[in-house]
Amino acid sequence: MSPRHVSMVERRTSVDVVEECSDERVHDRLWPLDDIDPKNAKFPCCIVWTPLPIVSWLAPYIGHLGICREDGAVLDFAGSNFVGVDNFSYGAVARYLQLDREQCCFPPNLSEHTCEQSYKHMEQGTSISWDDALNSSTQHFQHKYYNLFTCNCHSFVANCLNRLAYNASVRWNIINLVGLVILKGKWVNGMAVVRSFFPFVVVMFVGVLMAGWSFLIGLASFSFLLIGWFVFGTYCMKQLIDC
Repeated sequence: MSPRHVSMVERRTSVDVVEECSDERVHDRLWPLDDIDPKNAKFPCCIVWTPLPIVSWLAPYIGHLGICREDGAVLDFAGSNFVGVDNFSYGAVARYLQLDREQCCFPPNLSEHTCEQSYKHMEQGTSISWDDALNSSTQHFQHKYYNLFTCNCHSFVANCLNRLAYNASVRWNIINLVGLVILKGKWVNGMAVVRSFFPFVVVMFVGVLMAGWSFLIGLASFSFLLIGWFVFGTYCMKQLIDC
């Protein structure tokens, strides 16, 4: 075997060893989580959702979003300069999605990033653990003014996911976050489904009964404008919506 070939084999072996050591260090930091316990409002490492009064009655795909620490306590950006801890605003959790911590990037240094955009991740802010990322985002949003259209609870959760570089991405925003919850989120129970959609059904029934098809046209226009605003603010005016 030529010296050059031996050198290449040794180099690959050393890289594999470094990667294995890095994976072992990450795995060591990921202690087992407690079970999800809706009765006691504990959702370890989950994104959680609940309907909003009035807003969800008109647009049931919109709600209040939070993210949970490893001990299951909910954090949510509930108002200007305020991040709630273990007291989810607007009612009990209706829908949740548990995230895999092994899909996060916890780099001890720049060379050990597991995400695709290491420099962008550094700009967003890296962390050494799940709770560390959530604490950093909490400190950041404790100095933010709440605004439903530009800086809301979804912005806070997206900021957390960007600090975690969840799923090797630092491009989390309001749009793809809503899509993630809608497509993969699980309902806590049947009553949570009723609580989320029953007011909308009642509003639809009363609206059509009193105003006819013009009510449906107005409701569709409201949804179109609302979705259009967030799509425009997220992808066309990237500094307009905070994440």
